[in-house]
Amino acid sequence: MLVERLLVTAVILPVVALVIVAGDWVFAVSVAAVLSVAAWEFWRMVRSGGFQPNPLLLIGGVGMLAILRYQFGFVGSQFGASMLILLTMAACTRGYELSRNQSASDFAMTIAGIFYLGWLGGYLVSLRNLPGGEFWTLTVLPAAWLADAGAYFIGRAFGRHQLSPRVSPKKTWEGYLGGIPVAIIGCALLATAWQLQVPAITPLKGAIIGLVVSILAPMGDLGESMLKRQFGVKDSSNLLPGHGGFMDRIDSTLWAGVIGYYLIVFFKFGG
Repeated sequence: MLVERLLVTAVILPVVALVIVAGDWVFAVSVAAVLSVAAWEFWRMVRSGGFQPNPLLLIGGVGMLAILRYQFGFVGSQFGASMLILLTMAACTRGYELSRNQSASDFAMTIAGIFYLGWLGGYLVSLRNLPGGEFWTLTVLPAAWLADAGAYFIGRAFGRHQLSPRVSPKKTWEGYLGGIPVAIIGCALLATAWQLQVPAITPLKGAIIGLVVSILAPMGDLGESMLKRQFGVKDSSNLLPGHGGFMDRIDSTLWAGVIGYYLIVFFKFGG
């Protein structure tokens, strides 16, 4: 399992890095595609619990929000989200009229998936679109990945105390806490390299991003585990050998995108 996991990671990481460097439509379309696959996994997952979210509005809507975020910024994605809410309510009301008694729950699940994956996922596009966004993205997202890798290996070696026994029994406090310094040091080093291209990206800012993201983003992993526990699935799919599905890989990345974006914008890291 570990070898398989590492081999897939070795293939995925260079592709992700190239897409981030390419930026523009390449990045936006790639994000939209990944989010749409994750939305399909979400749709499959919640169907196993007896819900019937609208697949067209859920999967298509998630991808559309990422494209609208790229093309028109927050105003465009706000418009798209508003239209999706209206269309989903109309579709679910029609479903109830046609004897689907759980249409209100279907409405809630469809909207939940759209906002969880589409709205939050759009922040990856917003992050990349910032001035110097290529290098900010290559600092923020690795913060989540480094923390996850550190937690995995340190937890395997030294983990004794469960972090969240019911939600994710294999995760430990030792792993969680161990991932934090890995992210801090790793992001500080990355920022040192990127500072040659973007002077605003200092090692201190990289360390702060690593600290904040590594503390908060693991909640995305736990949150997705909560969904899987309720619906009785081990992984969101088996599309990525050793990793599960796309949702399993982007759960903490979604949190990192939002957190990193607002760290940079609110605290004027970019200026």
